[in-house]
Amino acid sequence: MAARRALKAVLVDLNGTLHIEDSAVPGAQEALKRLRSAPLTVRFVTNTTKESKRDLLERLTQLGFDIAEHEIFTSLTAARNLLEQQQVRPLLLVDDKALPDFTGIGTDNPNAVVVGLAPEHFHYEMMNRAFRLILDGAPLIAIHKARYFKKKDGLCLGPGPFVTGLEYATDTKATVVGKPEKTFFLEALRGTGCAPEEAVMIGDDCRDDVGGAQQAGMRGILVRTGKYRPADEDKISPAPYLTCESFPEAVEHILKQML
Repeated sequence: MAARRALKAVLVDLNGTLHIEDSAVPGAQEALKRLRSAPLTVRFVTNTTKESKRDLLERLTQLGFDIAEHEIFTSLTAARNLLEQQQVRPLLLVDDKALPDFTGIGTDNPNAVVVGLAPEHFHYEMMNRAFRLILDGAPLIAIHKARYFKKKDGLCLGPGPFVTGLEYATDTKATVVGKPEKTFFLEALRGTGCAPEEAVMIGDDCRDDVGGAQQAGMRGILVRTGKYRPADEDKISPAPYLTCESFPEAVEHILKQML
């Protein structure tokens, strides 16, 4: 096995790892400060489609996190990039708060279907409209296919089950742009000068965060906060590089064992 390269970059998931809705994971702000004191590039990668990048940044700032907008790479950004490349007009099944990230994208007479987390759109009439467009040849684009996510009151269905329903009904496969897709992680590293072998990913989703990162060539640290459930680490192969209690513990390991 080739020698592992020195660590140069850390990718950090947001909801479930640094915070859960409007509550920070205990100690996460101070841990991020400690991580930034090391000679590492830090980037924040998220599948969230509930709000625009600007709203997300405002939420994080109010929670006391020192994060710049250019450090955040979202699945909404990846989806917009794909729409521009394909020059299509999407039917956007996303939360209204996420629409600012699609400003300038034409949506009249749609010829593509884009699905994010949009509970208000997941009703029969809208899903049937999406179904008919796909039957007529419109590509199905999933911003991500997460099974569920964590809110303060418990686990909630993600967009994955609804994307899968459209795939089943139309006998087609969605193009997925967010985690765990390899291209998402590579795009997140773009401009850092770091290779995947020089990066580690910290997240609460064993499949999408850790499994996806490891398939892209990174190491993955699973934290037992957010959507984590007991024995999640057994759901992927290879297993996570490390499983620990929380983001602060992950940072402690990085600073003491990986530099």
